[in-house]
Amino acid sequence: MSKTFDYVIVGGGTAGCVLANRLSADPRNRVVLIEAGSWARTPWTVIPAGFYKLLTNPRFNWMFTSEPEPGTMDRQIAIPRGKGLGGSTLINGMIYVRGQKLDYDGWAQRGCTGWSFDDVAPLFRRIESYAGGDPDGERGQDGPLPVTEVSERPAIARAFLDAAHEAGHAFNPDYNGAAQEGVGWYQVNQRAGRRISAAAAYLDPIRHRTNLKIETETRARRIRLEHGRATGVEVTRDGGGDAFIAATREVIVAAGAVQTPHLLELSGIGCAERLSGLGIAPVRDLPEVGENYSDHFCTRMNWRVTRPETLNEQSRGLRLLREVFRYAVGRQGVLTLGTGLAHAFIRTREALATPDVQFFFMHASYANAAKRKLERKPGMTLGVTQLRPESRGTIHARTPRMEDQPAIRPNFLDAAEDRETMIAGMKEARRIVEQPALDAWRGSEMSPGPDCSTDAEWLDFARSNGQTIYHAAGTCRMGADPGSVVDPQLRVRGVQGLRVVDASIMPSQVSGNIQAAVFMIAEKGSELVLDRRG
Repeated sequence: MSKTFDYVIVGGGTAGCVLANRLSADPRNRVVLIEAGSWARTPWTVIPAGFYKLLTNPRFNWMFTSEPEPGTMDRQIAIPRGKGLGGSTLINGMIYVRGQKLDYDGWAQRGCTGWSFDDVAPLFRRIESYAGGDPDGERGQDGPLPVTEVSERPAIARAFLDAAHEAGHAFNPDYNGAAQEGVGWYQVNQRAGRRISAAAAYLDPIRHRTNLKIETETRARRIRLEHGRATGVEVTRDGGGDAFIAATREVIVAAGAVQTPHLLELSGIGCAERLSGLGIAPVRDLPEVGENYSDHFCTRMNWRVTRPETLNEQSRGLRLLREVFRYAVGRQGVLTLGTGLAHAFIRTREALATPDVQFFFMHASYANAAKRKLERKPGMTLGVTQLRPESRGTIHARTPRMEDQPAIRPNFLDAAEDRETMIAGMKEARRIVEQPALDAWRGSEMSPGPDCSTDAEWLDFARSNGQTIYHAAGTCRMGADPGSVVDPQLRVRGVQGLRVVDASIMPSQVSGNIQAAVFMIAEKGSELVLDRRG
């Protein structure tokens, strides 16, 4: 194939895989997908529990870290981003959450025409092949991405759901249906106990299309702009030198909320004053590139468990061999688990219309949460995260070199609303775990511990121990106002032939894990690109 294509897609993650599939469906379109990583050729990307190994593996994780900030006790916090075809769907917890209807209606209210929930609901249905019941008639049944409830349901997790019910929270059979609120089992993108990444769902079935070129181990260095138009992408191939890949129609950046603003800035698109200070010649002055960064901040509360029936023991010695055998024979057991088993979407105040906090229950506890190292003694964890944080941070280039990590400043817990919501969420987590249904399992509270009681102590625990749960978004904000980076058609303002299609366009966070929303954004982006052809 030639080095000239109709569409050049930068980034082979979630959005890039969807775009490559949809844009190449028309054989007249010449499409190239550029990915810095490679095809995932390891069983750890297929075995769901393999994320424990991949999250700290630089072959599959870019290993970004945040800048030390006083709001989180000057800690460097890991910001994992997937590397390779499939992107973060290779290493994430596979939890599938659409979010709340008000999330998307809020985007539309801010001027993003075409992005209300009624507009995007058909796209969610197009994505999904949902294996569960559909009491609300809201789910897709024949999409490329299989979605199913977790199959492993240990007694301790059932006890957690009973405890949540005792605390006043109703069971919800489908949090991706008509309403999110309630407790139940998480839904994950798996089929027969195997992780289904974006690459497996969208690329593998069509990878041999003659009009699609997939360039792996190829890193985009700069978008070339001529006379106000994106004409292609300058790349460096591992061991193969530099090259230029031309786009006759569009360059579509789908590198994610960390690397997309970084690439734009290195291409001269961003705050002109900031770029000049780095020695980068400004081409398009867009001050909000890299601003509006939002992520979900999570604290993990831990309890000792009185029975040796948790992942801490099941992942060692003879018990682990038994689980390996169960998985090899029937694709069952603890190796099918990701980061969440049972969920709760709750309101911390009765006056709220919808949930503002999400819980993640796992019958495991970490000696080191950042490194995913489990304790040896039995334990359980309840993760607590605020669904719609108001704090905003930044991601900006620190040098003119793509090889140098951008400066990531999440600014977690800056907004008073965020601090108050996290404190209320943690208090409710403790109240649920103290219900009678968990008496047979619950030992001592290890983290933050029973001595934590005042709001100041709760906040200190959050600042000292909280981590991101890897939902970076918002750094190339979509909007109808001239200050936004992209318009509602995802076109970069003031640059012809250039779009952004990934989590960076989100005006605000969605209520829950964001991979489902990113799949949707890519489906929507594909429609917008193809509609342009008329």
